[in-house]
Amino acid sequence: MKIAVIGGTGLIGSQVVQKLDAAGHEAVPHGLSTGADVLTGQGLADAVAGADVVVNLTNSPTFDDASLAFFRTSMDNILAASDRAGVGHAVILSIVGVDLVPGLDYYRAKTLQEELLKAGPIPYSIVRATQFMEFMAATLSWTTEGDTVRLPTTPLRPIAARDVSDVVAEVAAGTPLNGTLDIAGPDVFPLDELGRITLAARPDGRSVVTDDTAGMFAAAPGDALLPQADARIAPTHYRDWLT
Repeated sequence: MKIAVIGGTGLIGSQVVQKLDAAGHEAVPHGLSTGADVLTGQGLADAVAGADVVVNLTNSPTFDDASLAFFRTSMDNILAASDRAGVGHAVILSIVGVDLVPGLDYYRAKTLQEELLKAGPIPYSIVRATQFMEFMAATLSWTTEGDTVRLPTTPLRPIAARDVSDVVAEVAAGTPLNGTLDIAGPDVFPLDELGRITLAARPDGRSVVTDDTAGMFAAAPGDALLPQADARIAPTHYRDWLT
């Protein structure tokens, strides 16, 4: 099976390509470096030519309201090129609870991306993941002031990127879901506790103060970022990943 992976050189995309190739498929990574521009559409026809499946792992360069235009334009261009090429399955990676946090521009943008895919002409699959373990360092940096990190008690279920790539590769090689699959890590943590665990394992002089108004995740109400009961639970525990 030939699978075009748009955004195939990034954190998830590069691992998805490796896993699909190892499983005997022909996975081809595409992006700006290979001449495929999702915003202008240039190079997309060549990228998806002959592909059975297109996996879209591109991401907006910003998290503000400009991300809405990015996902609208990129999704429209990828779907149009894929439809013309006769692609039979389109896959995207999204976020658990993304439609439950309208206060965040980026989450509204990802919700728009999902809606465009669902309304499009191609059988589809949406994989929604919880927050990546790899992004914890960035999450801490967003609300650092001097030696203090301010974090809310928002409950999260962090997942390792390698576990996400496993599921994305599996879904890409399978029958279209025409629906959504939630995937999550095995453990639930309040974000402030997750910060303390991280800094205890990798001390740098900072300490965590609980502040339920701090950072982007403060906009998530209740358990909005936790998966539904039928979610796929990944094997990697956060403390094991830290070591």
